[in-house]
Amino acid sequence: MPLRHDIRRGAMLMLGATAAFTVMSAIVKEAGERLPFAELMFFRNAFALPVVLAIALRRGSGWTLLRTKRFPGHLLRAFTGTAAMSCGFFSLTILPLAEQTALSYTTPLFVTLLSIPLLGEKVGIHRWSAVLGGFAGIVVIALGQGAFQGEGEMSRLLMIGTIVAVSNGIFSAATTLLVRGLSATESSTTIVMWQSLLMTAITGLALPFVWVTPTATEWLLLIGIGLFGGIGQVMLTEAYASAQVSSIGPYSYSSMLWSIGLGWLIWGDVPGTTTVAGAVLIVAAGLYILHRELIRRRQ
Repeated sequence: MPLRHDIRRGAMLMLGATAAFTVMSAIVKEAGERLPFAELMFFRNAFALPVVLAIALRRGSGWTLLRTKRFPGHLLRAFTGTAAMSCGFFSLTILPLAEQTALSYTTPLFVTLLSIPLLGEKVGIHRWSAVLGGFAGIVVIALGQGAFQGEGEMSRLLMIGTIVAVSNGIFSAATTLLVRGLSATESSTTIVMWQSLLMTAITGLALPFVWVTPTATEWLLLIGIGLFGGIGQVMLTEAYASAQVSSIGPYSYSSMLWSIGLGWLIWGDVPGTTTVAGAVLIVAAGLYILHRELIRRRQ
């Protein structure tokens, strides 16, 4: 199906997706105070599955969208996606929402790095400079938190949270490259459906070992995690089907504003100067990499 380049529709969907994902992250952080993050992951996937299936059935394709000759690719993509989600959910239980969101923006940096060995791409001085600038932003945020200063328990916990949050960027980058390969022969809906089914099954395997019975309020939080996660997932897929990535990619950084607002309203967290400075460096690096990608495609 040819791409409908409707930048207005794509931008609105991207803004909606980032808002939904940020609300989901806030709920994860709140529920993670008592429930294990592995249990949260299962319900995020399980409760999002009906949303994804409803969208597929609405399009009239039904279960035929599960037909694929590239099941190993879908399985590998599910494992990297599960690893990325594990890192993201775990780091949310440790770090303030704004800091965790800023560190999640490292995905474009690692996509650039992983494209060298996996895709054989040549990275020039411009993209290397952007990558280094992005990593400088990570260091600024980490030092501002005191993650690598002192020997106390809090310092070690912040260090672990920072490392795990950055690892989320690594696994997300691997997932991005796998999706890029799968999309050459598979529709976006097929990729999303297999992702939802496989990640629900994978996270379900850990459930008996970590189970904590949720309270009535926590059940509502779990439903919210799945609902907002599923809506965000579908909106993101539709956004990329509506316009070119280079046109709507910058709108994904609006989640920083959402995370600052929600962090302040719910937990009273106000990002420090170092967090803002680090986030600016990471976002600027991601935008510049996107800019260079657009130039390369034109050439």
